[in-house]
Amino acid sequence: MTNSLRPHGQQRAPLPPAQTPASGVPSPRPPRTPHAGTAPAGPDAKPAKQRDAFFDNAKYLAIVLVAMGHAWEPLTDHSRAAEALYMVVYGFHMPAFILISGYFSRSFDMRADRLQRLVTGVAVPYVLFEVAYSLFKKTADDDPSHPISLLDPWYLTWFLVALFVWRLTTPLWKVVRWPVPLALAVAVLASVSPDIGDDLDLQRVLQFLPFFVVGLCMKPEHFQLMRRREVRILSVPVFMAALLVAYWAAPRMSSAWFYHRDSAQELGVQWWAGVVMTLALFGCSMVLTACFFAWVPRRKMWFTVLGAGTLYGYLLHGFLAKGSRFWGWYDDYTWLYKPLGEIFVSLVAAAVITALCTPPVQRAFRFAMEPKMEWAFKRDAAELARSRSRSTS
Repeated sequence: MTNSLRPHGQQRAPLPPAQTPASGVPSPRPPRTPHAGTAPAGPDAKPAKQRDAFFDNAKYLAIVLVAMGHAWEPLTDHSRAAEALYMVVYGFHMPAFILISGYFSRSFDMRADRLQRLVTGVAVPYVLFEVAYSLFKKTADDDPSHPISLLDPWYLTWFLVALFVWRLTTPLWKVVRWPVPLALAVAVLASVSPDIGDDLDLQRVLQFLPFFVVGLCMKPEHFQLMRRREVRILSVPVFMAALLVAYWAAPRMSSAWFYHRDSAQELGVQWWAGVVMTLALFGCSMVLTACFFAWVPRRKMWFTVLGAGTLYGYLLHGFLAKGSRFWGWYDDYTWLYKPLGEIFVSLVAAAVITALCTPPVQRAFRFAMEPKMEWAFKRDAAELARSRSRSTS
């Protein structure tokens, strides 16, 4: 998925909204509609761009798979089929999410307003939820010794740290000649470096980096190629083959490889296995991600509006996902390990994450996810000049 010419005979797909996403997960802030009767800013003012339903659909479906994967985790020790499905989903759900994050970060630079959104939409939610998760573990898991440390992300907050680092490095990936091979080399080196440690969850930051860089390099034409009918048809046997391979590999391979949080040595294998597995999993993840995108609806669906709330669902569902372990729900209801129980768990996870992405939840938690914090930043000189000119006209 590198730069390519527009496919012959196909119409160029519209670009996504130009603004950088305000939140950490790839959910660009919906364009604000002017109040009734408000005049446009000037004669050259352009109407707000519409959100692309394809990307909102993809983000919603990906976050549903994230929630299902967390709900399946306790079942994998008792069901080989659940383990196989878990491995396949983990092979592409976060890579797809990260790739979209990279795609919507293409316009990021060190401009003041974009740095401000990076702080308010990524750094501040990280601090708030890292503290909230740590306090939750102290109380719900009866673990008073659990530290509150902003340097050691716990559970889901690693993604916010990673996105903050990735987005800051975006200008670098724009100027290097071979960004994707370079990012892959970084990921490979990380996979064989056990001394990196847990600070800022750098193993995940570095090992997932290639997917972000691929997103930076992608163009609308690439998504058009993945939406073609033949790709959709081909993706069905690809997914079936992936499930069969995962079913065979389930008792032979640790699913920890898909988390990308440990080096090969920490997983108890030789260093060269890290090189092989990093490259192999990158290839498999890209293929499965392309198959996933091929089946994402292009038109507006009932869940399209939920695509703007994926960060809310992602961070909030973690309390229930972890709480179900702390409170022993899976141990108290052993029928959950049966096939019907596994289906029930999947449906509940999908319903919960859907509810947490809804506009009412977004409004309730916007203070933590998308705080304005205008008091914390200097006003841009150009913006001040425009304000003065409007007030005097």
